[in-house]
Parts: sequence; structure tokens; C-alpha cells
Amino acid sequence: MSQASESGSRHNLAYYCKAFSDLKVYQGKALNKPILLLSVIELITQGIIKDKYIPISDELIDTFKKYWSVLDSGNFKSSDFALPFFHLKNEDCRFWKLEFSSNYEGGRPQSIPKLRHDVDRACLDDELFNLLEDEVYKQELIDTLVAIWFSANKKQLEDILQVNQDFQESTQQEVKILRESENLDGEPKIYLKKSIVRNAFFRKAVVHIYNYRCAFCGLKVIKKLNQSIVDGAHIRPFSLFYDSQVDNGISFCKNHHWAFDHGWFGIDKNYKIIVAGDLQEESPHAKPMKDFHGETLLLPNSEKYYPRMEAIQWHHQNVFRT
Repeated sequence: MSQASESGSRHNLAYYCKAFSDLKVYQGKALNKPILLLSVIELITQGIIKDKYIPISDELIDTFKKYWSVLDSGNFKSSDFALPFFHLKNEDCRFWKLEFSSNYEGGRPQSIPKLRHDVDRACLDDELFNLLEDEVYKQELIDTLVAIWFSANKKQLEDILQVNQDFQESTQQEVKILRESENLDGEPKIYLKKSIVRNAFFRKAVVHIYNYRCAFCGLKVIKKLNQSIVDGAHIRPFSLFYDSQVDNGISFCKNHHWAFDHGWFGIDKNYKIIVAGDLQEESPHAKPMKDFHGETLLLPNSEKYYPRMEAIQWHHQNVFRT
């Protein structure tokens, strides 16, 4: 990504985070626009949307409807997609532009067929699309949408946990349908593994129940909007088990997330840390990993959120290097 979009232009990451935070929504609580933006970002991640132009495609509509079913309590209507697609052009930051068809005669389309009649496609700012192609910046933009529109000013933990559970149930249903309809012996479609929106809610739920601390070393660093230096790590990989229950997750800082995924340490049945014996370390400014051997993992306040022992044992047997 061009460095100009991060530092040299006024249209940088902070600009678009603010734009996503200040969306004009009906009565201050309608979720249409945030859900549409999450849907667009999902399809960019999957490679279905390949450039800054956003077509009114069946894939986008289906993704919007899927997220609508999880993130909004109302029954889906055609206008729920058509109106935010049309009205995003009116945001103060003007990051969403419309290319009207030759048939457009004014007014606002209230249905998807009318939207397709009036509008050829939408177009994102070049700077915004460039940011969405970068994994780090894309994640921060998603975290902004999640923090502002799906967890602020509510019973935050309960809401986020419920959304994560709803995503889990939706995913399991999709896996079941795909395996039955396509007679799959192997893995379901790749989009199930690459859902960056689902992963964002899993990560948010897990790091929240660990109070934004690394369960290994206790590190806690928070930026605005509750952005944190820690990750919600899957114990058993989602790509194998399609499991985003919070008890299949642990909050780790970046270093210890990587080390856990690569088997450099494990956890025993008493939630004590077991560090591999073959590490060679130089750690002049921090406590070495080997010194955590035998210490108890930092755990959530409620036992119902503790890491599932079945998942811990799977990691010990299949990932951890003794």
C-alpha cells in the first residue's frame, strides 16, 4: 500500500475510522450501513470484489442478508439493502460514490430491483480500497465498526458473546448444509474459513472476557475504541473444526499467539503453562518464556468461559512440542 495514503493524504486510516464512526444512521441506531460495509469488506477479503467498484451482486446481497440475520433483530426487507447502498453517498466523508444508470429519473430506490434499475454500481475512494487490501489496516477498520455499532452503549460483554454465538450457530448450519448438498468428504467452501467479520466478533468476545490481557504474560495495551494488542486465539484451528465458541479461545499477545500456534508452549489439565525445553532465548528487557513454565494461565473471572479442556488436550497432543 502506498505510504501516502497513511501519512501524506488527509484520506488516511484515521480519516476513514472517523468516517465509519460517524455514519448517519436512522434514529441513531439503524445498522443497515455498518452491516453493508462489513459485507463489502468480507467480499474484498474473499477476492470476490477485486477493485474499488462495488456491484449490486447476488453475492453482496446474500452476504448482507446473512449478517443482517445475525446482527439485526428485524425481518429482512428489500429496502434494508437498497437504502444504505443508495444513501452511503451522502456521508460527510464522501468515500462512497454512485454511478447512476441511464434509466435513473430521480428519487431514492426502495427495493433491490429498483436499485438495480437506477444504479450501475458504487465506487470506493482509492485510499479506502488500498487500506482494505492491507490486513492490518483492514482489521482496524472492522474493529472500528464493531466497537462503535455493535458493542458501544449496550451490555457490551453479553451482546458480543451473543453475536459470537449466533455466528457460531450460523456457521455450523452452513457447514451442515454444504456437506449435505454437495456431498463433501473434505472441507466446505473456503469462504467459511476466511470470514474476517466472524473472526472479528470472536476476537472481540475472547479478549473481552480476558479483560484485554495476554493470558500468558499479562500484557495489556489498549488504544482508542478498545483496540487491543492481544488477539483472540483459537485453541483448535477454525479451519479444521469450525469452532468459534469462546471456550475454544484464549487471549494472547502477538508473540505468544504465534508461539502457541507453533507449539512452543502448551497448557496442562490444571491450566499451567508448559514451555518447550529446546528454546534458546535472549530477552534483556522482558521475562523469558522459559520462566513462565509452571505458572498458571491467566483465566477469565467466570469459570464458564475457561478454555475447554477437550480443546486444550487436542492442542497438547497435536501441536505442542515437548
